Amino acid sequence: MQFIDEIETLESLYGTPGAPSLRKVAHSLTPLYRKWIMAARLCILSTVGPEGVDGSPRGDDGPVVLEPDANTLALPDWRGNNRLDSLRNIVRDPRVALMFLVPGSNTVVRVNGTARLTEDNELRARFEKNGKQPATVVVIGIAEIYTQCARALLRARTWSAGDESTALPTVGEILAEVSRGEEGGAQYDAEWGARAEKTMW
Repeated sequence: MQFIDEIETLESLYGTPGAPSLRKVAHSLTPLYRKWIMAARLCILSTVGPEGVDGSPRGDDGPVVLEPDANTLALPDWRGNNRLDSLRNIVRDPRVALMFLVPGSNTVVRVNGTARLTEDNELRARFEKNGKQPATVVVIGIAEIYTQCARALLRARTWSAGDESTALPTVGEILAEVSRGEEGGAQYDAEWGARAEKTMW
């Protein structure tokens, strides 16, 4: 198999990008980009570090980020599994990318920028829910913001295909497989929902 290792070769396989795909890029939140992002309860945070790359879903029951100003987004780090893969990466390499999704829309809004972590009490308090605050907040400086072509979500029938997960293995089954039965299993699955609900915030 031959691999492509020159930009010129790559570009020769594709056409010239259309004007809209280049002109849609902004470098701070415009009113309409702001409206779109504040409607998103889910985003994918991508980071890079010495061990490699990481993509992590981040969700909330309202806007998944806050906007301290037109050049900045603030993303709370709510309780998870404490692996801290994304956060470790940010401490060592500030480059980040986010993809914001809204159920029913085939548009994806993307943000590229740099991030730092803070445990600032005032900022953490802005996210307080049920008396709980995130341990840290990811503060993202926006370098560019733009919409992603909708074709990928349309091809995948993301919002119209219905539930296609019924035959898939559960997390407990996967965990039991990779740990050779030391973790996971049916009991893990049965208890996980209540455990997650208790520690959601």
